Amino acid sequence: MTNRTRSLDRQGINTLNIAHRGARAYAPENTLQSFKKAIDMGANAIELDVHLTKDHKMVVHHDDILTRCTNVQSSYFPDVESDNYYLSNYTLEEIRSLDAGSWFVEQFQLSLKGRSTEDYLNQLTVDERKEFISSKDLQLYASGEIKIPTLEEVLNLVKESGCLVNIEIKTLPRMYENLTNQVVLLVEGKGLINKTIISSFDHQQLLRVRQLNKNLYTATLTSDRLGKPNGYLRLLDADAYNPGCYGGFDSLGFNSVSGIVDPTSIKLCLEDNFDVNVWTCNEKEHIKTLIGLGVTGLITDIPNRVNEVLIEM
Repeated sequence: MTNRTRSLDRQGINTLNIAHRGARAYAPENTLQSFKKAIDMGANAIELDVHLTKDHKMVVHHDDILTRCTNVQSSYFPDVESDNYYLSNYTLEEIRSLDAGSWFVEQFQLSLKGRSTEDYLNQLTVDERKEFISSKDLQLYASGEIKIPTLEEVLNLVKESGCLVNIEIKTLPRMYENLTNQVVLLVEGKGLINKTIISSFDHQQLLRVRQLNKNLYTATLTSDRLGKPNGYLRLLDADAYNPGCYGGFDSLGFNSVSGIVDPTSIKLCLEDNFDVNVWTCNEKEHIKTLIGLGVTGLITDIPNRVNEVLIEM
């Protein structure tokens, strides 16, 4: 646990259950429905990604390009180059006209045969599908009513629910002008400084956050294996190390030849009073290993599994 003046309102929780793009194994990712489901399932925090539209509005979506999680390709410019589908090429009004839910239903149906392109859906058990995805849910997701939310809409939900939020600033490769400034101003305006983690793979944005606000908690996202992450965090005046442990982004050792996690970077940070929040952790054995190493947060697509392991331990 961090002893720094910048602290989260963790309410005494040692290992945060952070729902990756919401409960995205059970609802369309980065939508209000996904975030609400994660909160209802007992996640302590939700993680999301923020971009800027053509008219400089902050919206919550992961990819730079809209094709994977919306019907943009059938709504605008069918059969053209993917560059035309960059989120930043569309206004907020255009973005809000898109269906951001039907793709999930299609992938869910494929996952019943283990054929979804979204691996986390293929990983679900029969019992998990039955418990957390109802026929009513699927009807809603397929209705065309699910939309890409604005960051303000999600922060209103955070404020109402009392959960924490991890905002990932997505500046690469589009290099949005003033995105970080807008995020900080909105978080301040909502009174959510002690409820917010701001993370990014673009660490210059973390430096910018620190210039704008001395009290906001920041986290360095990385899929690289850093030699002295605690020293690097001190250089950035950051609060947490967020390493990857998933597939080709694994820097901890789960996918190594030996299959054994190297705890060095985690220990270095924890011993120096930095937090460690690992992404994306879906397998119960990995969850158990990381909790045993003392990580302060687990970013997961399947938040019920983190709760189950915590209860078992």
